[in-house]
Amino acid sequence: MTKKILLVGESWVSSATHYKGFDQFGSVTFHLGAEPLVKALAGSAFELTYMPAHEAVEKFPFEMTGLDAYDAIILSDIGANSLLLPPDVWLHSRTVPNRLKLLKAWVEKGGGLLMVGGYFSFQGIDGKARWRRTPVEDTLPVTCLPYDDRVEIPEGTVAEVVKPEHPTMQGLEGAWPVLLGVNEVEVRDRADVEIVARLPEDQGGHPLLVVGTHGTGRTAAWTSDIGPHWLSPAFCEWEGYGRLWKNILGWLTEKQA
Repeated sequence: MTKKILLVGESWVSSATHYKGFDQFGSVTFHLGAEPLVKALAGSAFELTYMPAHEAVEKFPFEMTGLDAYDAIILSDIGANSLLLPPDVWLHSRTVPNRLKLLKAWVEKGGGLLMVGGYFSFQGIDGKARWRRTPVEDTLPVTCLPYDDRVEIPEGTVAEVVKPEHPTMQGLEGAWPVLLGVNEVEVRDRADVEIVARLPEDQGGHPLLVVGTHGTGRTAAWTSDIGPHWLSPAFCEWEGYGRLWKNILGWLTEKQA
């Protein structure tokens, strides 16, 4: 049976100014960051809807029926403000449903939620992602730090699998390719929460993949990226890349016993 997945975020617009002697001009470019995941899931049992960050501001569902169309939702590199401040609120001071509370209620009744790391995930660069102490954080198996939580690893590091028997690790044998960074988080001290993979001790032992439950739903935190720059090109081209994400999504969308 096909599972429907909503990926929210993983896009950005860059503005540059080019100086050529006396003259200068500007340019704007649009970027998508989840192409490796899109490629990996093509033709699989997971039907992916990709909602870029700028579209999510207005198009992310305001009602439960909209969320119920999906088996799992991935929040990746998109800050809480994008869901808290749609134009009706930011420009017109009108009230709208709180979509962070809506997401929490959706997970409680069986939805699968995954937060993927990045500069605007968890607490993010300069603390600007702002997921700490939100209803979405309440659902996750980890908590966010109150400040910039990036752990940059320019020399590279390789994941250490703590629970190779976990369903999310099925078929992933041998050493993984290089990672270049993660968001630092704190793991909740609960019986349902499991650290599946982490960084080596000499890199701080930071959790990389943590899974848990909230209500009747399942949640997970992957603290590195979905693609470059924290995932090296070798990681994105690794034969285990697609299997990893399919395993995670398969676990998230499996109903609790």
